[in-house]
Amino acid sequence: MIGRLNVVLLLAVLASGLFLVHSAYDSRRLFNAVDEAMAEGRRLETDRQRLEAERRAQATNLRVDKMARERLNMSTITPALTKTVVMAKPASGAVQ
Repeated sequence: MIGRLNVVLLLAVLASGLFLVHSAYDSRRLFNAVDEAMAEGRRLETDRQRLEAERRAQATNLRVDKMARERLNMSTITPALTKTVVMAKPASGAVQ
């Protein structure tokens, strides 16, 4: 009777030890996964900030003005380039 009890207790201790080792392994694995995810989040946040700074730099007034002049051949408006359009008044009986 006592021999059987010892075997059962030995099996219980072994199962408990295996479960403890498995739990510790899972804990380390999950901790590493969380650490990697946080590092990836920091990297993505850094990229977002860099891209936001680039976007702000691309949208400056001087750059937009330069692009309009170079690529679209636009120029500043002057009175010499201004054309006035005069519309004729419709006849008094005409439908507008």
